[in-house]
Amino acid sequence: LIPFFSVVKLPRSGRSEILTVRMFKLGMKNVVLRRAAQVAGVVGTAGAVATATAFANDEVAHPYSLNWEHGGFFGAFDHKSLRRGHQVYKEVCATCHSLNLVAYRTLEGVAFTEAEVKEMAAEIDVLDGPNDEGEMFERPGKPSDYFPAPYANDEAARAANGGALPPDLSLITKARHDGQNYVYALLTGYTDAPAGTPPLRAGLYYNPYFPGGAIGMPAPLMDEAVEFPDGTDATVSQMAKDVVTFLTWAAEPELEERKLLGMRAILCFSFMALTAGYYKRLRWLPLKTRTSKYV
Repeated sequence: LIPFFSVVKLPRSGRSEILTVRMFKLGMKNVVLRRAAQVAGVVGTAGAVATATAFANDEVAHPYSLNWEHGGFFGAFDHKSLRRGHQVYKEVCATCHSLNLVAYRTLEGVAFTEAEVKEMAAEIDVLDGPNDEGEMFERPGKPSDYFPAPYANDEAARAANGGALPPDLSLITKARHDGQNYVYALLTGYTDAPAGTPPLRAGLYYNPYFPGGAIGMPAPLMDEAVEFPDGTDATVSQMAKDVVTFLTWAAEPELEERKLLGMRAILCFSFMALTAGYYKRLRWLPLKTRTSKYV
């Protein structure tokens, strides 16, 4: 065995082999460095594009935060607002937007009575079947039916809206970032385009809260567009608040139950923790405080 710190003299041929190996390693190192530089250039370009995209997205006005009654740990839905919001959706939004994931029966006990839900569902005609003769037929709606869509299919929806497809609103407050504030700001944010803005194409409207600023939906809400039976003033902000509350409930109908279950769980686990702490102290206190005496 050769000592670790000993000096070994190799013949000339051995030195040439070592030099050749070192040159090969140096060449491979240069290749690796050049390849890394190329990759870094590609990544840098992608990063620049992503940064530019981020800056472009920052040009969209960010919605302002509102204090919703159902927000926070102890918040609950304003059920009067839910009833008004359903009216706004039915009389304004349902003209173009569907609510495919919401059934009439889910409104029972939330904003309407059982009789009101049955009467509301009976107002629509549902294509059902086939019957005993193998044919489809129409029947009055039932509470188990879902809200009807305004168009037969997506192509019909696009044809009626200048090529734009109105989104389904069942989960709209969950599908958009900061959904409740975004939808409220979008509904109330229609304004004239500022000076210097490129002219909008025909059929588009300026809204700073919509990506790009140009939206195919005209301002859906106007003062006194609906008449609330409870006498509430139907201002744009009030209607927007009510319909956003209704759409939030449509996306999370179990919100109040989930919060109630969470409070019960916290109380239960807190009681268990106190009981466990007291039992631990009761059992270990004599052992931790005992003393030993030697005689």
